[in-house]
Amino acid sequence: MSNAIRIHQYGGVECLVREEVAVPDPGPGEVLLRQTACGLNYIDVYHRTGLYPVGDLPATLGMEAAGVVEALGEGVDSVATGDRVAYPMCLGAYAEQRVIAADKLVRLPDTVSERQAAAIMLKGLTAQYLLFRSYAVKPGDAILVYAAAGGVGSLLTQWAKHLGATVIACVGSQQKAELARVNGCDHVILYRDEDIPERVRELTDGAGVSAAYDSVGKATFMDSLDSLRPFGVMVSYGNASGPVEPFDPGMLAAKGSLYFTRPTLATHVATSELLADGARHLFGAVTDGLLHIQINQTYALADVAQAHSDLEARATTGSSVLLS
Repeated sequence: MSNAIRIHQYGGVECLVREEVAVPDPGPGEVLLRQTACGLNYIDVYHRTGLYPVGDLPATLGMEAAGVVEALGEGVDSVATGDRVAYPMCLGAYAEQRVIAADKLVRLPDTVSERQAAAIMLKGLTAQYLLFRSYAVKPGDAILVYAAAGGVGSLLTQWAKHLGATVIACVGSQQKAELARVNGCDHVILYRDEDIPERVRELTDGAGVSAAYDSVGKATFMDSLDSLRPFGVMVSYGNASGPVEPFDPGMLAAKGSLYFTRPTLATHVATSELLADGARHLFGAVTDGLLHIQINQTYALADVAQAHSDLEARATTGSSVLLS
């Protein structure tokens, strides 16, 4: 038996229930994983509320974790018992133990701890595909980064600076503005007090940014489009304020032959080859000192309701980890 955090219906934090669940033996191609740290991400809130339905209920929430392999199913040769491993984008992470497909795991180098891995698998791999696949950032590019003091935003900013970009951060408070500057942001916009496109134009001598990385969604969609240079790329990868409403694609032409993309990490880790490539890139950046992992909040797994409340209240910075 394993303690797990499950939901039996969609709704508020009161729907998060701690329960003992049976853990089966690993089948062919699977491993039994003892999880020591689980990541906390906004997609967990979307799953809890039903914005992103998870299928049949009850369901164990959580999308990333790290731990130690305890047993192998038939045919598994990619990992061994005792290996430290981690994974992203596999529902069911809020648990002390779980069975999981071996090809969803990556082994951790000695330079990356299990807590660090739980904090960066989803967020770090998101930053990786945003910067290298959704729009390949080049030296001299100006980019706009929302929630720059958050988990993805802080990693994205640090990495973008090493790529030679000018980073314009968009945050909601002076405290988060200071955190964004610590991460290397060149300029900070307080979105509650300033006109985002107007300020972006001022900061770029009227040119606009090459890419806008927008995790907010509905509330900032038009501001992001209006901040882009001609041929700029609007990367919408989150819905913190709600999903973007349908729009006329002709608007992209009128605003400068813009590009729009709505990526998801699930696509970028859909094969073991894609996952391994992204993880190699991410772990290399950590090992080389390009990324400083900021675990600014830790919670016991049993306190996940408080963790969700803090996340929704935008009271967290950097990454948060649940410890089992």
